[in-house]
Amino acid sequence: MAGGSSGRSVVARALDVLTALDGHPDGLPLAELARRSGLPLSTAHRLAGDLVAHQVLERLPDRRYVVGRRLWRLGLLARVQVELREAALPFMQDLYEATRENVHLAVRDDTTALYLERIHGHGSVPVVSRAGGRLPLHATGVGKVLLAHAPRDVVARVVAALERCTPYTITEPGRLLRELAGVRRRGHARTAQEMTLGSCSAAVPVRAADGAVVAALGLVVATHRDPERHVTALRVAAGGISRVLARP
Repeated sequence: MAGGSSGRSVVARALDVLTALDGHPDGLPLAELARRSGLPLSTAHRLAGDLVAHQVLERLPDRRYVVGRRLWRLGLLARVQVELREAALPFMQDLYEATRENVHLAVRDDTTALYLERIHGHGSVPVVSRAGGRLPLHATGVGKVLLAHAPRDVVARVVAALERCTPYTITEPGRLLRELAGVRRRGHARTAQEMTLGSCSAAVPVRAADGAVVAALGLVVATHRDPERHVTALRVAAGGISRVLARP
């Protein structure tokens, strides 16, 4: 895909194509892929074809392009994935067995919550999150935890561009800032139908050895079930993850 003096340019354009898929787990048609990558349609078509040939992208029967198996496998080798997922999975599994609810692990990726892992079952309430997906910080339990402990410039950018996901999403800057202060004070976040109608959530921080918040652990339940009754279990699980991360 790359060679000679044009190698850097080709690699950069290929990365533009891949970046265009960020936030679109169900894929994009070629025209939209070209538009989002800022490339001519013919260039996007050629690069997408090369990436499909190398299993970095996959072309679906309806002609949408999605992330391919090779790129997904490589992504799982990222340091944040390996360390956090390996530390968290046993505790997430215990938490699921105890609650039978959706269990999420997320980190902050700039102004979004990046979901590293999700455990759920047939009885769990349907949710829009998925491993490798991104959701708004201000509308999710794990996102509120991460935003409450984010740098001020990140908070300012999120507050300046609040989008309504449901009629219950907090979009008033002052109210959200008060909510974030409450998250820091309580030590956990909560949502009520703010990301998806019919579901609510609770989440707690996962901390590194120095006390810095490196991830958030959360549960999503149906609205007729109170997620805050699981806060103690969440804290126990998050503490276990933190202890594993702190080991030499």
